[in-house]
Amino acid sequence: MTDPAPAPNPAPPAATSRPDAELRAAFASVRAEVGKAVVGQDGAVSGLLVALLANGHVLLEGVPGVAKTLLVRTLSRTLGLETHRLQFTPDLMPGDVTGSLVYDPREGRFDFRPGPVFTNLLLADEINRTPPKTQSALLEAMEERQVSSDGVTRPLPDPFIVAATQNPIEYEGTYALPEAQLDRFLLKLVLEVPDRDSEFGVLRRHADGFDPRDLASAGVRPVLDATSLRSARAAAARVRASDELLAYLVDLARATRQSPSVRLGVSPRGTTALLASAKAWAWLTGFDALTPDHVQAMLVPTWRHRIQLQPEAELEGVDVDRVLRSVVQQVRVPF
Repeated sequence: MTDPAPAPNPAPPAATSRPDAELRAAFASVRAEVGKAVVGQDGAVSGLLVALLANGHVLLEGVPGVAKTLLVRTLSRTLGLETHRLQFTPDLMPGDVTGSLVYDPREGRFDFRPGPVFTNLLLADEINRTPPKTQSALLEAMEERQVSSDGVTRPLPDPFIVAATQNPIEYEGTYALPEAQLDRFLLKLVLEVPDRDSEFGVLRRHADGFDPRDLASAGVRPVLDATSLRSARAAAARVRASDELLAYLVDLARATRQSPSVRLGVSPRGTTALLASAKAWAWLTGFDALTPDHVQAMLVPTWRHRIQLQPEAELEGVDVDRVLRSVVQQVRVPF
């Protein structure tokens, strides 16, 4: 099913502070710059912007050739952040991700050599192609924003975001991500094959000489720096949430646990993740207070990877997204 781009909301309030308005304009510029290279994936772009604001990680799922890697590379260029790309393979070792101790014969000692995880934006390509031992090397980095090695804890740069990709149709030689790892991702975004008009736009750009390996030639430029990003995150965190709205979030989470099709419902961590992503979307669209519309817009991409269906439901072809939309319809909106 198509990943839901966060749904349009009512017109935002007219009165917004000048700093917030400027920051929102910068995020609009990021979207425009990404659009110079990536066509037909507006929902995924919105999700990545939400993840940036909520300081969360993103799992991108889609068949080969739908611009998963290009999307992350382009976003990185618009932010002017340091980016490392790591191709996950069956022979990749944990030290290849986090770094390892290397002997220096001149000094006669072991020194820590940082791995590619020491960056602002880590593109973990085909993360499910590496064994669980290597996948688990990212757990501490994603949750604690640090790496522990040889008894020493080393902080990761700020910001630090993991954007991981995986192929949903080819399972030979892959290792399914464990629940603990999936729970570290704020959002799971599904990139579908673009519609006819979007695919035509992709082809037109390539016919005109677009080279996805050279984003500079496409005119993609940095428009948002790390300082502005941190300011935007602080502004998004100030979005107000009423007690009634928080109770609505709890009721939604409890409804997933009570659904007959669900074996494992959303945990409290999932509830806080939805709060963070909904607040980010509310701020991005010009609101200073959370509404049920913002929660409903972000519920599916925030929770689709956090629940497990009953085996019999899977055999009957029940879809996780459909279950979550059913939950939204069943739970009473507080106002």
